[in-house]
Amino acid sequence: MRNLRLCVCMLLIPFFTIKAQSVNSTHLKDTIQLQREQFKIKKLYVPVALIGLGIALNSNKPESFKNEIAEERNEHLFHFGTHIDDYLQHSPIAIAYGLDALGVKSKTDLANRTAILLKGELFNLVAVGIVKKYAHQLRPDGSNYLSFPSGHTANAFAAATFLSEEYKHRFKWMPYAAYGIAGTVGILRMANNRHYISDVLVGAGMGFLSMKLSYWTHQYKWGKRKH
Repeated sequence: MRNLRLCVCMLLIPFFTIKAQSVNSTHLKDTIQLQREQFKIKKLYVPVALIGLGIALNSNKPESFKNEIAEERNEHLFHFGTHIDDYLQHSPIAIAYGLDALGVKSKTDLANRTAILLKGELFNLVAVGIVKKYAHQLRPDGSNYLSFPSGHTANAFAAATFLSEEYKHRFKWMPYAAYGIAGTVGILRMANNRHYISDVLVGAGMGFLSMKLSYWTHQYKWGKRKH
């Protein structure tokens, strides 16, 4: 457990050292004013709380909270199984590009938006992979030791953050819809007996932070006018 906490703390260090800078938007092709998102410590409260709570609940004792939830699942949803979560985790990305294709412009132009997405997904993939390896937690269905954290949930929250950032300026309800989808993925991972609640909570926090880190550090070098 000590190694797990150390690993997660090391992953969070970069998030506390970022300094956001503004970018001159007059040289950009798109008419939307592009500016690197301002980093503020308070934006870490929710994801860090999710990760902290997930770690706190990640006890392997038989009577632990995560095992109690798993037992309730086995009692009431023993035969439940679906693959919807495999596709739903990526749906916010499809929605974002789909809206843009339909003419509903996003906050960021195509080149910069895609670069942000790829960086965020890479951050998420590496972070989740490292924690999975060193946490070495058995899945509730006993299939392997890659339970902690939930990769599907991390992917879903990274994608939801991407969709929210690109369209919350046009649709005030978009963050609720995006994170609602991501939360559904987390619930389905538990219903499918693939993850504990602790796995889902940490995955949610890590996915959110990974994509936000990509926005906070992006330089917006693409799409500038040539002189």
